[in-house]
Amino acid sequence: MNRISIIQHVPYETPGCIEDWINKKSYPYKIIKPYKGEPLPQISDFEWLIIMGGPMSVHDTDMFSWLAGEKIFIKNAVSSGKVVIGICLGAQLIVESLGSRVYRNEAREIGWFPVTRIPDKTDSGLLNKFDYSETVFHWHGETFEIPYGASHEFSSDACRNQGFIYGQKVLGLQFHVELTDPLLEGMISNGKDELLPGEYIQNAEQLLVGAVNIKKTVKLMFSILDEFDRQQLK
Repeated sequence: MNRISIIQHVPYETPGCIEDWINKKSYPYKIIKPYKGEPLPQISDFEWLIIMGGPMSVHDTDMFSWLAGEKIFIKNAVSSGKVVIGICLGAQLIVESLGSRVYRNEAREIGWFPVTRIPDKTDSGLLNKFDYSETVFHWHGETFEIPYGASHEFSSDACRNQGFIYGQKVLGLQFHVELTDPLLEGMISNGKDELLPGEYIQNAEQLLVGAVNIKKTVKLMFSILDEFDRQQLK
């Protein structure tokens, strides 16, 4: 059994610092790339499922036929009591799998902008290293409803629903705290056509200057993984 299964949707949106954390722990893991035709594992083959971002929409099943099967797979992972973490597209896929809506946000949000904590109603400790406001990285044009029964955890000026906790084992984040310098450079290189003038869109230079925030966001990502790990080892 692999402790952790990771779903990656495009070559350049890698697990980033999540993979660094896993390697430090020496946990067995596997990265699955459905865009290359790789099959999803059996639910019994892992304890954690981490779902990365990607430029496609959850609605793009005509172009990416594997998305339909992935949504069912995520639903089964959640109902089986696995730890499930989704980032950006990954969070949106969790939302759809839980029966809630993903839709176009009023504004595209690309760049380093703050998210604000909403008072934690779950008292789970997962987000206890986040300050009231944290500057994090965003790259999205869609947003989601908070799933029924989930706790709304983060908001930003451009996008009201930035994160949620469902039960004790499911976390969805619209923003990116898995970021590393190579991951950021890959996203800029492959998404430069999206960097059009907008209130919440920074240019490539601003995105790279903002990389000074990566050291802090890595600590935040590690704190989430550490807390999930601590809770599962109880």
